[in-house]
Amino acid sequence: MSEDLFDRYFYFIMSLVIAGVVIYGFSHTINENLIHPAYPRPLVLYFHAAIFTGWVALLITQSALIRARNIKLHRKVGLCALALAIALPIIGIATGVAMARFNTQHGSTDATEFLIVPFFDMVAFTIIVGLAIIWRRKPEYHRRLMFLAACALTIAAFNRFPASIVPENWGYAGVDVLILLGVGRDLFVTKHVHPVYRYGLPLMIFGQALTMYIYLTREPEWMRIGHRIIG
Repeated sequence: MSEDLFDRYFYFIMSLVIAGVVIYGFSHTINENLIHPAYPRPLVLYFHAAIFTGWVALLITQSALIRARNIKLHRKVGLCALALAIALPIIGIATGVAMARFNTQHGSTDATEFLIVPFFDMVAFTIIVGLAIIWRRKPEYHRRLMFLAACALTIAAFNRFPASIVPENWGYAGVDVLILLGVGRDLFVTKHVHPVYRYGLPLMIFGQALTMYIYLTREPEWMRIGHRIIG
């Protein structure tokens, strides 16, 4: 594949890859968690699934519009993206809390500590998308930030992969592999790594590592906070 072709289609192809990761990951749990659950799930979980699906569909649509050079429609559809970007972290945190309560009530022993994971994911997503909105007039920054945000949301899908593909507690590695493909694209096309990746990826990895440390060690201060949140 030539550099020009790779450059023009990379983000569109990656939007399809991200959709594939989401579909494959959730295909292992959607029946038992949403379609035929043993116990009724919190209603917010269904809103979360709908909004998350809409975000992935919007990512593909926006990437396709850029490839078609329909910038005017891309910007109009961007208003939908803004609405979803506001709704996603709100619904995401609400879902995390509701599911922590639900799982605790049904015998889970790690729901409180695991709450740190959706909290970090939503905070990271909000910061990244916020920067993408601020720099929406700078395409080289905007598209990489939107790609970074989309990759960050795949953690829930990677956590549902079979252990033979993604070992337990290694879901963030899948997220980082996707981001590294963006780094590889930069090295192949521009021969250098864009600042969004140069600074964004290390910060993401640091946040992921800290999150997993808190979760796996059941850090006492977080456990106190988590218990207060769950009630």
